[in-house]
Amino acid sequence: MNILDFRIDRRRRRIAAPLLGVLAAAVLAACSSQAAPGEDMPPPEVSVAQVLSRPVAQWDDFTGRVVAVETVALRPRVSGYVDRVAFQEGNEVKKGDLLFVIDQRPYRAALARAQAQLARAKSQAQLARSQDARAEELLEASAISREDYEARRAASAQGDAEVRAAEAAVTTAQLDLQFTEVRSPVDGRAGRALVTAGNLAQADTTLLTTVVSLDPVHVYFEADEQSFLRYQALTRNGERAAGGNAVRVGLSNEQGYPHSGIVDFTDNQVDPNTGTIRARAVVANPERVFTPGLHARVQLEAAAAAEALLIDERAVLTDQDRKYVYVLGENDQAERRDIVLGRSADGLRVVQDGLTAEDRVIVHGVQKVFFPGMPVAPVPIEMGESAPPPQVVASAEAP
Repeated sequence: MNILDFRIDRRRRRIAAPLLGVLAAAVLAACSSQAAPGEDMPPPEVSVAQVLSRPVAQWDDFTGRVVAVETVALRPRVSGYVDRVAFQEGNEVKKGDLLFVIDQRPYRAALARAQAQLARAKSQAQLARSQDARAEELLEASAISREDYEARRAASAQGDAEVRAAEAAVTTAQLDLQFTEVRSPVDGRAGRALVTAGNLAQADTTLLTTVVSLDPVHVYFEADEQSFLRYQALTRNGERAAGGNAVRVGLSNEQGYPHSGIVDFTDNQVDPNTGTIRARAVVANPERVFTPGLHARVQLEAAAAAEALLIDERAVLTDQDRKYVYVLGENDQAERRDIVLGRSADGLRVVQDGLTAEDRVIVHGVQKVFFPGMPVAPVPIEMGESAPPPQVVASAEAP
């Protein structure tokens, strides 16, 4: 090493020495801060609610389909060319509203012809009655034979019969003219016009459109065989009403079951192919929420209300195939309880086994409990209540 290299090496050592000292001091300070005994972490804050105990009605879940109470396939009663479509497709119509008009000119002519024939029949009948009256006077004066008298009497009766036939023909012609105006037989919503103006419509054959009623609607659903047998047993024991059972209905885009109705029909036999029996509920539809053909979720009241324990479903944890919750034990320690869950009821969940009405369940903040026996800081809330806002602790500012 020459003199120049030696001087450079000494210079580097003088620069690196202070930096190494600073780094060593920082490492020692960090180690001392970790090694220094500190205070224990405070227990995590959790929301705790008392288990609810109240009467709960049993509801069974089914799937159903919305069906119109009245569905009418409109076909003309007379044949002819469609002259006018008198409704707006897809709009609601009232009973008696005009929907289609079939060319009325041939039927007006037929009515005029029938009325003319009626007038002629009445005139001939009047003449026959007059001749019959004169024949009766001549018979009393022995100026006419009885054969002629009976012929005139028969002519008078025949004239009256022809008048009645002509009147029937006029009535038929009037009906045919009336049937050229196709009107809605029910209140509801009209579908697409399947025949437009200028097309030939055949009597009782051509489908013009369909009209479905909207309020109320039917909701058909099928109960399985086991449920049906259970309902029968409950009815025999007086634990379930024999008819008019309540239902709650919800659509696929709705939360819960906001619509209510009653069962008005149950089929008279179980389908042997599916093992189910069909039932029908009537549901009001004043706001036109239901449209025929929609899928519906149905809850059927199965039995009278009975006492049940309820918890918030947000408190439930899963360990493989087991459900459990944490309850508040002695000294505010979290204790694990395995439970058996039942059906949902009013946004809560029925607990069939594992809890008592005296237990307090950790609802919010359960993810902060890492092991059974861990101490927690409970904050009382009502079951089903939202989590309280976290408490913000203000830190002291350095001077």
